[in-house]
Amino acid sequence: MKNQVRAYFVEAKWFHEWQIPTMEEYMCIALLSSGYSLLITSCFIGMREVVTKEALDWAMNDPKIVRASNILGLMNDMTSYKLKRGHIALAIECYMKQYDVLEEQVHNEFHDQIVKAWMDINQEILKPTAVPMSLLTLILNLSRVLDVVYREGDSYTSVGEGMKDNIRSLLIHPIV
Repeated sequence: MKNQVRAYFVEAKWFHEWQIPTMEEYMCIALLSSGYSLLITSCFIGMREVVTKEALDWAMNDPKIVRASNILGLMNDMTSYKLKRGHIALAIECYMKQYDVLEEQVHNEFHDQIVKAWMDINQEILKPTAVPMSLLTLILNLSRVLDVVYREGDSYTSVGEGMKDNIRSLLIHPIV
């Protein structure tokens, strides 16, 4: 949690100084400030019966499946870029500035990174590991949530009919 708060501070500094960091700087901070890793670890704690000290140590050492799942956060930046709230540098701006490319090229690059991230997640799910499958499944399911929320736009910030339909089908009209 301390790292997440430190990341918020860096983002606030960038905001107030109108800075656009390099892509590498941005990703290091964005992966912390998203709170995604903290969410995963918090969920693990609620699974007391399967979580061991070794599993928590594994999660804290930035495993490949968690890194890949974090990359899916680029979907948020891709859909939020057009909404521009203040001057918050997003990954798209950082990439465009650093590599002097057009927005369409950035979208293509991020799409490729997201496809690779899904391949990494699937690979980690399919290969045997010392970590209980229920923990890997939790990460997979959280990744799926990111995909559903950001695939067709920013349904977290602006909930549209598509997301409302998803929620209705999950909670009101579930398939039994």
